[in-house]
Amino acid sequence: MEFPGILERFFSYVKIDTQSSEEAKNFPSTEKQLNLAKKMQEELKNLGLEAVELTKWGYVLATLKTNQDKDVPTIALISHLDTSPDVSGENVNPMVHKNYDGKDIVLPKNDVVIKVEENPYLKEKTGKTIITSDGSTLLGADDKAGITEIVSALEYLIENPDFPRPNIRVVFTPDEEVGRGTEHITAAEIAADYGYTVDGEKLGEVEDETFCADTVEIKVTGVNVHPGYAKNKLVNSIKIAVEIIEQFPKDGMSPETTEKREGYIHPYTFSGGSEETNIKVLIRDFDEQGLKEKEDFIKKIVDTASAKYPKAKIDFNVVESYRNMKLVLEKQPEVLEKAVKAIELSDIEPIKNIIRGGTDGARLSFMGLPTPNLFTGGSNFHSRQEWIALEDMQKAAEVIVNLMKLWAG
Repeated sequence: MEFPGILERFFSYVKIDTQSSEEAKNFPSTEKQLNLAKKMQEELKNLGLEAVELTKWGYVLATLKTNQDKDVPTIALISHLDTSPDVSGENVNPMVHKNYDGKDIVLPKNDVVIKVEENPYLKEKTGKTIITSDGSTLLGADDKAGITEIVSALEYLIENPDFPRPNIRVVFTPDEEVGRGTEHITAAEIAADYGYTVDGEKLGEVEDETFCADTVEIKVTGVNVHPGYAKNKLVNSIKIAVEIIEQFPKDGMSPETTEKREGYIHPYTFSGGSEETNIKVLIRDFDEQGLKEKEDFIKKIVDTASAKYPKAKIDFNVVESYRNMKLVLEKQPEVLEKAVKAIELSDIEPIKNIIRGGTDGARLSFMGLPTPNLFTGGSNFHSRQEWIALEDMQKAAEVIVNLMKLWAG
């Protein structure tokens, strides 16, 4: 199965800066995401898709109708437009490393080196065509590789009109990287029976589990007076907040000390002054009981601090983020089974995996659209060491084509 032009298409997408923002309150969080959204709207129209729409919230929607004369389901193919706020996506300069030699890849900017010792999976791509940035930015394969693979698969299906396909809904979302990708869209707007996000990593991976996720918000309100006259009056909220964080585990239960199915507590924002200090803590676990235990652990620390500093006011709030999509997908086993079969049809060994994070698919699953996650072929997302193999992108597009054939019956 051939996908000519896939590299050029990918380059055209990654060169558009679509970095989202954690701090912004508007939606999408950055206007520049709309630059890619508008490009996708035009491309999908030119390919011949129907009902192509760029919504007021920045979602790109489109339909490719079935070529079957029987009832078939509607399948949504979903990727996100934005790139991570963690590393710049401005002026991405993609580089091609043909016939990769299996050694460290030295990028020309910022002394960035993709080391084989730290990336053993890279060694498996010896002889392949590796794509990176020049080291000054991330690459943007997360998730412009997913968009590329979906569009390339659609192009193949349109150019091969006898190849069986179901009804297909295309959904490109903004602000996935800041956890807001489904904030302004409904399952009814998507209008599909099942969905697949194309937002994973290694070749052959299909993921049907995510973390359960909450955010704990702690606000410490102290008493601020002139420090020259503060004895027995000043209550410094910064010191109390630091004392709370100091009691979090240092050798476990954190992102840097956990893997696989281990959950964690992760303080990720700390702001304020002597009168008021705010802390946000990510709580992650693969089951809700694990979430509750970690939240209770923090609540006990906060209650102890409240008793120790009665003049301070300490607020503790839990905000639900998303839940493990396995709870939905295990009731719809056909969705995952067909993904595994499509990978096998592409002569790839399927790898069922878990996501130590979340995707649009997690929220969509609980909105009524069962949505596991398919690989893109990328690695080291959210970093200057990000890379992807061209051959794996082609295989991802092939898997999508085969998956559509399976859903066409």
